Amino acid sequence: MSAAFSDNYRFLAKYNRWMNQRLYAACESLSDEERKRDRGAFFGSLHHTLNHLVVADQIWLRRFAQCGLDHGAPLASLSESVLDLPPGSQLGTVLFDDWSALRAKREQLDVAMEAWVADMPEAYPQFTMTYSNTKGVARVHPAWQAMTHFFNHQTHHRGQATTLLMQAGVDVGVTDLVALV
Repeated sequence: MSAAFSDNYRFLAKYNRWMNQRLYAACESLSDEERKRDRGAFFGSLHHTLNHLVVADQIWLRRFAQCGLDHGAPLASLSESVLDLPPGSQLGTVLFDDWSALRAKREQLDVAMEAWVADMPEAYPQFTMTYSNTKGVARVHPAWQAMTHFFNHQTHHRGQATTLLMQAGVDVGVTDLVALV
């Protein structure tokens, strides 16, 4: 069962990268001003929503890297250059005001995510994760629960981003997971 369990996350990482490439390509058709226009979304603009995903991904990837270390399975793909989140960053922090820098970081993260799930031990999803959330609440649970949340969180906010793009007159096209099959 472990191989199938891990294969699921490998597929989700592949889908994540594919959708992010499509989403960022669609965003290219907008001006910087349009990407940064407050459209009433939870993080305001498309640009801020995409920044939120980068921050949240780095927070989670740090936790996943630590989980690997805690279980004697260092994850080389989750290096400090990937997880270079500035101290004090919050979920709404805008790390990249520059579009090109944001896009480059997204690509780096997506490559690292695919490498992480490709290289992780088959038992990794069953490892116990111990960390504190962004509010300081201690959490302990199997890694697979966090991994499922991690990929679901990205899908949730990409859904918001595709809505913001539609409001700006840009259709991303098919976003269904099975479209990748």
